[in-house]
Amino acid sequence: MIGALWTAATGMKGQQTNIDVISNNLANVNTTGFKKSKVNFQDLMYQRLKEPGTPNAQGAQVPVGVEIGHGSKVSASQKIFTNGNMQNTANPLDICIEGDGFLQVLMLDGTIAYTRDGALKKDSTGRVVTSDGYPIQPEIYIPQDATEISITADGTVSVQVAGNNMPQQIGQIQLARFSNRAGLNSIGRNLFQDTVASGAPMVNNPGAPGYGTVEQYFLEMSNVQVVEEMVNMIVAQRAYEVNSNVIQAADDMLRTASQLKR
Repeated sequence: MIGALWTAATGMKGQQTNIDVISNNLANVNTTGFKKSKVNFQDLMYQRLKEPGTPNAQGAQVPVGVEIGHGSKVSASQKIFTNGNMQNTANPLDICIEGDGFLQVLMLDGTIAYTRDGALKKDSTGRVVTSDGYPIQPEIYIPQDATEISITADGTVSVQVAGNNMPQQIGQIQLARFSNRAGLNSIGRNLFQDTVASGAPMVNNPGAPGYGTVEQYFLEMSNVQVVEEMVNMIVAQRAYEVNSNVIQAADDMLRTASQLKR
């Protein structure tokens, strides 16, 4: 009965983490390019009271043993990189990545971060940046006299300037891929950093084999499905409640045992 108290406590702790992850998913249901997370569980060690194949009193081997588990724990919180829905914005600097790949972003410390958020802007110099002002890589500058911006599926950026009927190519958007996207480190602000687990970035133009294409005037929305998260929340809540009931039942059994009289 003492073991049941601690075993149920591990279940409650794991479901609390599950609820925390679900709440973050729901909080980012409208975050551009957000990727939902999923909690993975695994069972803990077992206490074996009898090994399978142990001979009984008659010399025959018992087919199964006796073992008692000691609960569960959270083994991982995994990002799910399925594509979100596309939303038309009519903004020429909004782009959506259809397929695999991340935009490269230059951080203030000189490192490169990666994002699926294609809500791009211009700074005071005409440089293309994210909503937080971080320039994308390779850098692209929009001329001040540009009257029209065109971004093709392969990432070619061209502009139409006043007094010139011929479009001018001013830059090339490139995408980065990873052998293990789930190993990327989320740092907030819709950004990821590469890790040893993710592998080194592989960079190429959109549309190359294995890379997604770029769609202008669209943004990729969050891939969070509200109904699915609500169901997951109900399941986690009920699992938490059931484990609390186990603790109460074990406590009642201990109380009964402590009240036994000779």
